[in-house]
Amino acid sequence: MDYQWNWAMFSQETAMGDGSTYWSWMWSGLQVTLTLALSAWLLALVLGSLMGVLRTAPVKWLSRVATAYVEVLRNIPLLVQLFVWYFIVPELLPLSWGNAIKQMPPLVQQFGAAFICLGLFTSARVCEQVRAGIQSLPVGQTQAALALGLSLPQTYRHVLLPMAFRLVVPPLTSELLNIFKNSAVCSTIGLLELTAQGRQLVDYTAQPYESFIAVTLMYVAINIVVMALMHQLERKLRVPGYLGS
Repeated sequence: MDYQWNWAMFSQETAMGDGSTYWSWMWSGLQVTLTLALSAWLLALVLGSLMGVLRTAPVKWLSRVATAYVEVLRNIPLLVQLFVWYFIVPELLPLSWGNAIKQMPPLVQQFGAAFICLGLFTSARVCEQVRAGIQSLPVGQTQAALALGLSLPQTYRHVLLPMAFRLVVPPLTSELLNIFKNSAVCSTIGLLELTAQGRQLVDYTAQPYESFIAVTLMYVAINIVVMALMHQLERKLRVPGYLGS
């Protein structure tokens, strides 16, 4: 293969003339990816847990609302949802609100749309994991808690959710890994996360192999760290007699 490898290009100054290096571009993209994925994960975990509880609630209309929420978000492709939040939602808001959003710095607009989209999309998947965790518990736990005088909200808070979350740590780990990988889609609206920075390096340096090998290794490093941390968490939360113990 007639290709000139040049790993030293990461330490070279960029063509922007501001003293930055191509490695600083990669580091900046990594920071955006980490910030976006972790903040969206917090939104997904909180909202998904709430919807998971509603999916198992004995009140039918609440369960139906949560079911509709999950079905809509799971059946629309992530890229389409991202375009809706970035391009369409500002046009549907009241004029003053839409203009305020459009006047924000581009990075704020892009990050905000990506944060909401990734958080909501992942929350639907978290909801199903939490629902499955709650429904896998013996019905006797709920009956015993109610018999002891706990209200239904107290039963969820003190009995069902602590056990359910222990059981669904492995699938939640997969969703956490997915949110890091799905963040690459946000480059389509101009957000300079890790994948977008890799493409930008190719445009400026004409070194595609080095650029995307570096991007790949960074994603692999993120996944390894997340899996190691979640494995330790899973070991600490295991309950004897249940899955994974």
